[in-house]
Amino acid sequence: MDESDIYARLTEIFKDVFDDDVIVATPGLSAKDVDGWDSTAHIRLILTVEKAFKVKFSTSEIGRMETVGDLVALTKART
Repeated sequence: MDESDIYARLTEIFKDVFDDDVIVATPGLSAKDVDGWDSTAHIRLILTVEKAFKVKFSTSEIGRMETVGDLVALTKART
């Protein structure tokens, strides 16, 4: 699975988690850019990503993620 496939799939996940039909997962996107991206939404997002890609992230890995680009890099390394 290449990065463009991951971004496409993440865009669908973001649309669902944040109930926003126009949101697009981009490398620089972060929590400060998305209305409603709070700690609860972050947990839902990570759990949904783990399930969709059949991966697991450690607490420290999740804590180091600052942007969607970080999430994609980690997801790509695991798939």
